[in-house]
Amino acid sequence: MKFNSGLDIIRFCNEKKQPLHEISLSSEIEKTGRSYGYIRDYLKHVLRVMENAVTAGINDDENHIKGKIIGNDSVLLRRRIESSKTVCGDTVAKAVAYALSTMEVNASMGKVVASPTAGSCGVLPAVLMTTKERFTLSEEKLLEGLLAANMIGTIVARNATISGAEGGCQAEVGTASAMASGAVVHMLGGTPEQVFNAAAMCFKNLLGLVCDPIAGLVESPCAKRNGMGAANALLCAEMSLAGINSIIPFDEVVEAMYRVGKAMPPSLRETSMGGLATTKTGIQINTELFGN
Repeated sequence: MKFNSGLDIIRFCNEKKQPLHEISLSSEIEKTGRSYGYIRDYLKHVLRVMENAVTAGINDDENHIKGKIIGNDSVLLRRRIESSKTVCGDTVAKAVAYALSTMEVNASMGKVVASPTAGSCGVLPAVLMTTKERFTLSEEKLLEGLLAANMIGTIVARNATISGAEGGCQAEVGTASAMASGAVVHMLGGTPEQVFNAAAMCFKNLLGLVCDPIAGLVESPCAKRNGMGAANALLCAEMSLAGINSIIPFDEVVEAMYRVGKAMPPSLRETSMGGLATTKTGIQINTELFGN
C-alpha cells in the first residue's frame, strides 16, 4: 500500500470509507513487516518520550537542562502563563513553552523524538500534549494523531525533503508544523481533506524559512522557530476545522517547498555561513564557544 501523494491518500480514505489513522497503520504494517501490536507499542513509547521531553525542560527551575546557548526559556514562559494574562492565550503560550522545553532537552543531549528531525523535535510533541490537555484526549486518540502525522511526513519525505541541509528550515520546522496541524485536525474529527488543507497552510506560512544555526548548533534560532511552528500548527488546524481551504493543494505546496529549498544558496541551508549565524553577535558566540 504505497501512496505517492496526499491526494492518493484522500481518495483512498474516501473510497474505502476508512479513517486516516487506520490507513496509516495498515501501510506501516505492510511496509515494515511488523505486527499491529508491535507498532502500537512503539507509538506508545514515542508518546512517553515526547511527554517526558515536554515536561522536563519546563519544570527545570534550576536550569540544569540546557545547551551551549539555550536553556530555561520554557521555564520563563511557564511562569508567565502561571502568573499573568497571556498575550496569545494559554493554549498557544503553553504549546510554545512545550516546544521550547523539548528543544532544551535536545540541546542537553536528552532523549527526544525526531519528528521528523532533531532540529524540529519540539513542534509535534508540544502540539499533541497541548491539545490533549485542552480537550482531555485519550492515549488512543493521541496514537491516531501520530498515525495521521505519519502520513503527512511520509509524503513530504518522498516527494520533497525533511532536511534543513537540503531545503532550509522550511523543510524541518515546516514539515513538523504540517504534521502537527494535521494530527490535531484528525484527532478533533476533521476529514482527510481538512487534514491536508491544514498541512498545506502550515507550509505556505513558513515557505522560504532558512536554516542558519548560530555556531552550527541546533539551538538558536532553532528553538524559537519550533515555538513558532507549534503556534502555526494550532492556527492552521483552527482555520481548516472552520472549513477554510488552502488555495494551493497540499501536493503542489510540497512541490513548491522543494523548489524553494533548492533555490536557496548553500549559505542558508544549515552551513552557518549566512543569515543569523553571520551576524556580529552570531560570530561572537561562535568565537566564544569554539575559538574560530
